[in-house]
Amino acid sequence: MKIQALLLSCIVFTNTAISQNADSATFYFNKGIVERDAKRYLLASVYFDKAISFKSRNTAAVEEDGYANLAMHKTDIAIRHFSNLYQQDPSNKAAIKELSALYFSYHQYAKAIEVANKCIGCANTERIIAMSSYHLEDYATAVKGLLNVITKDPADAEATYTIGRSYLDMELYAKAVPYYTKAIALDTSKNVWMNEVGLLFFNLNDFKQAANYFLKAADHGYPVTNDFNENLGYAFIYSGQFEKGEKLLLSILAKKPGNKDILRDIAEASYKQKNFDKSLDYCRQLIELDANDAKALYQAGLCFQKKGQKEKGQSMCDNAIKLDPSLSGLRQKNDGGIGL
Repeated sequence: MKIQALLLSCIVFTNTAISQNADSATFYFNKGIVERDAKRYLLASVYFDKAISFKSRNTAAVEEDGYANLAMHKTDIAIRHFSNLYQQDPSNKAAIKELSALYFSYHQYAKAIEVANKCIGCANTERIIAMSSYHLEDYATAVKGLLNVITKDPADAEATYTIGRSYLDMELYAKAVPYYTKAIALDTSKNVWMNEVGLLFFNLNDFKQAANYFLKAADHGYPVTNDFNENLGYAFIYSGQFEKGEKLLLSILAKKPGNKDILRDIAEASYKQKNFDKSLDYCRQLIELDANDAKALYQAGLCFQKKGQKEKGQSMCDNAIKLDPSLSGLRQKNDGGIGL
């Protein structure tokens, strides 16, 4: 009888404790809601934590604590709360929605796709999956999804840009250009996009547009490095603005004296512009740096032939071929220079 009485006493005590814990959980949860509504998220989170301490599987408190920490940009804590929710109930829509976005922001793209695929009807699901696919280098899936995204929201500059970037990474440059230009029109602050589309136009031999976008990138704060000025300089030269391009390239050459690539490129560009004296001058500089520079000697020979000094030019080309027999194939080329 004493044992039965003791067991009954334990059961009553346990039930009372459970009831008291439930009351305390509800009390602190309600206080947390009051603080949340007043946008005092730090205090709200404290109360939600207290509510959870009295009732560990307190779904409502865990969820609200997650949102309070999101509001405070404490994403590490938020992701822990929503992960707990998801573990307790893999169908919890709030957990699925927030975790997919959080995993994406943490660059955990495979997890973002896995969770987002379960978020049926969530507004941002298709965008998260498509953007994550891009970062996982699944460009075909990314483009397919993002085309749907911009159909629903044509003002989404980031999605539009990412379509263009996907085509660029697939080396479909002509397809990339219209999405780049549209993205830049939607968001005129993105100097990196401007520089990238400048490079796209350069690769497509539209040097005038390349120069325009390089200049636009610089105007919007893109770092003007030697590499940037080199690209801009060549874009100027090949778009017919020779003096502008030469000036830029010479400014780089002054910082990197003896850079044979720049000298060689200006010599070739001068030849194509039919400025044979200028081309000869740059060939001379190359030969001064290396007396056995067969390509520079051959280019100089072509210049002399164009200037009417056929015999002298032919002799120089012959000597260049002796130095580098592979140049003999250039005799069959037309007047476009030798592609130094």
